Amino acid sequence: MSYETIQLLKEFWYKWRSSRVLILFIVFVALFLDNMLLTTVVPIVPEYLYRLQHPNDTVDDTYKFLAKNCSNREIFKHRSYFVRHPTEFRAALNTSCMWNIAWALNQTEIQNAQRSIILQRENRWIGLMFASKAFVQLLTNPFIGPLTNRIGYSIPMFTGFVIMFISTLTFAFSKSFGLLFLARAIQGVGSACSSVSGLGMLAERYPDDEERGKAMGTALGGLALGVLVGPPFGGFMYEYIGKASPFLVLAALGLFDGLLQLTVLQPGVSGEPVEGASLRTLIKDPYILLAAGAISFGNVGIAMLEPSLPIWMMSTMGASEFQTGAAFLPASISYLIGTNLFGPMAHKIG
Repeated sequence: MSYETIQLLKEFWYKWRSSRVLILFIVFVALFLDNMLLTTVVPIVPEYLYRLQHPNDTVDDTYKFLAKNCSNREIFKHRSYFVRHPTEFRAALNTSCMWNIAWALNQTEIQNAQRSIILQRENRWIGLMFASKAFVQLLTNPFIGPLTNRIGYSIPMFTGFVIMFISTLTFAFSKSFGLLFLARAIQGVGSACSSVSGLGMLAERYPDDEERGKAMGTALGGLALGVLVGPPFGGFMYEYIGKASPFLVLAALGLFDGLLQLTVLQPGVSGEPVEGASLRTLIKDPYILLAAGAISFGNVGIAMLEPSLPIWMMSTMGASEFQTGAAFLPASISYLIGTNLFGPMAHKIG
């Protein structure tokens, strides 16, 4: 290889590593994976916890009994559909069975009623588990900002990836409420590292207000896309493939982002420490308080729906995991549109 070729490769490598677009892509993927993990668990956890706590409570025994005594084997083959549609189940039995079906109907209805009661009791525990991530992130965020002032953005960013990767694998293989709770809680630490350092890195690389607004909008588009894709993706993968499958996919995507960070950011202490504003000064700033309040109120609605809506749909509508995930699509789509619309608009109108 000639000297000129080596120099060209070095120049290309330097430009590639220092590319602002590539750094924006890394932050985009990090926020996307964080929020996809955040929402992927929403349709999975209620049904999975129910199966963990009541492994023997199933309507399959009733349907096996019917399959032996009814000429219509379609009832057994499509039992998951008939569980969600008891009226059609009753009609199918009336037309295909020549014997008294009162026992089978009562048994199935009792089991469905018991399942609804148990699912409703899960509400508080699922709410606590979902809230643990936000609570831990709330405690961690104030420490990440000063840390980035001292050591730079690359180390906290990569630390966030490592913690998120561990959290994702814990979700994939955990078989108890305690481990699921732990995975959700440590995700809050990883999310704090990734979001604070990632957005801070973009603010540093895009000093112009207009460019910064567009870059922030693009990065937050990754957040919105993760919120959009997470619930239906998690519900579909859990229902048709298995509980670990969505988390293994996320772990693979996370490894890709981690390799990008290693090659482009090359984590290490950078530059001299920067003296930032104290936490007390920031809390006294009315604009920061106003922005924090607006973000808090904007997230209250979806935070209340995440633990309650899937359980309500499962207990009253017999909804599948994919259907409970798809119910969050309208809110996610509007959020995705808003993040890409209001960034440039804010720069134009203030």
